[in-house]
Amino acid sequence: MPMRATLRRVPFSAQVLLGLVLGVVLGLVARSMGEVSDGSPNWLASTLDTVGDLFVSLLRAAVVPLVLTAVIASIANLRGVGNAARLAGQTLLWFAITAFAAVLIGIGLGLLLQPGDHTSVTRDSAHSVSTMGDWWAFLTGLVPDNVLGLEADTSVTDGVASTSLSFNVLQVVVIAVALGIAALKVGDAAEPFVNLVQSALQVVQKVLWWIIRLAPIGSAGLIGHAVAAYGWDALGSLGVFAVAVYVGLALVLFVVYPVVLKANGLSIKQFFTGVWPATSLAFVSRSSLGTLPVTQQVTERNLGVPRAYASFAVPLGATTKMDGCAAIYPALSAIFVAQFFGVSLGITDYLLIVLVSVVGSAATAGTTGATVMTTLTLSTLGLPLEGVGLLLAIDPILDMGRTALNVTGQALVPAIVAKREGILDKAVYDAPRGSDGFALPVDGTPVEVPERAAVPVPA
Repeated sequence: MPMRATLRRVPFSAQVLLGLVLGVVLGLVARSMGEVSDGSPNWLASTLDTVGDLFVSLLRAAVVPLVLTAVIASIANLRGVGNAARLAGQTLLWFAITAFAAVLIGIGLGLLLQPGDHTSVTRDSAHSVSTMGDWWAFLTGLVPDNVLGLEADTSVTDGVASTSLSFNVLQVVVIAVALGIAALKVGDAAEPFVNLVQSALQVVQKVLWWIIRLAPIGSAGLIGHAVAAYGWDALGSLGVFAVAVYVGLALVLFVVYPVVLKANGLSIKQFFTGVWPATSLAFVSRSSLGTLPVTQQVTERNLGVPRAYASFAVPLGATTKMDGCAAIYPALSAIFVAQFFGVSLGITDYLLIVLVSVVGSAATAGTTGATVMTTLTLSTLGLPLEGVGLLLAIDPILDMGRTALNVTGQALVPAIVAKREGILDKAVYDAPRGSDGFALPVDGTPVEVPERAAVPVPA
């Protein structure tokens, strides 16, 4: 008990920062130890990798039940679907507005810093990638293959077949929306089903809270493995490109987002302190989907977005709102590849970059966002797809910043739309944060955000 009481007195944000610092130290130690004789990672690097993977796996395991129960419960509690349609339109509009600003910053930095002309990589490093962007695959992928949106992938290694399961979050949202609308239309006869879903949602959120409390440990493992596995050696040959990417990410995070918040009458400090648990986890986990449960928590409990709306906007954002992976990075990558291969880009090409970046992120849903989006942009412009292979050496390092920006934007837009539509709980948004980063009472259980049966639309 004394140890537990001591940990409770340490702010959650401080615990995560301590985990990050510890992870960096352990990662440097593991890197200095080198590999074992057969070329495999040493015991410390393997341990850090395992700890990080287990934490992300726990978060991913919570995604499907959280999205399924939250969306069903939210729709079933709506008095009509008109409000949801209005909010969905506003959400997509603000997705596009912030993505537009991000891609313009990416293009501007690409033209200013000329990363393709300031690199020491050779064309021998260029190679195509197997994961490609595809509009048709996105559209057909919206149709669920099964009730949970599960996808199976079978591979054969050394004559041994193995099957792994994954899920498509957009398919899960489609299934949940269908079930929620069906429950809404059935009426009183669906009340037992709705009550069961709402009870399940409470149970899922309790389990999720236990997982979130492990974030400092998981962060240490994730960042430690990144340092041990990648280090910073690869940055030398692509230093200008890496600097351009991180400068672009910083401009969107610390200039564009604050301007949007201020323009809508929201406190910049309250937003960033509220979204910090999700942003920091996204940085080390490099997974918007893995961070989704935490993003959902901070959007509701720290930013005051009603659950009835957050249950739509956050899962949708986790698959389609990618200011880092689908706006800044593809724009800079396209300019880098064009400069590297000596291809001149005209005004039409830059307009195509803007168009693909603003509306094309949906085609990356459920896949590796940055690689897919970059190949989609390059193929649209007719640039060599082999150029993607030039950038893979430093992709993990860049992916940390990209994912942190993605997740921050995924929480920003619901807060902005909720404020503009008059449904944001300002008391929750402006409330001081608890010691663990959330609005929590002394006993450590989450404060329930008041449930709204329907999201009102101002007259």
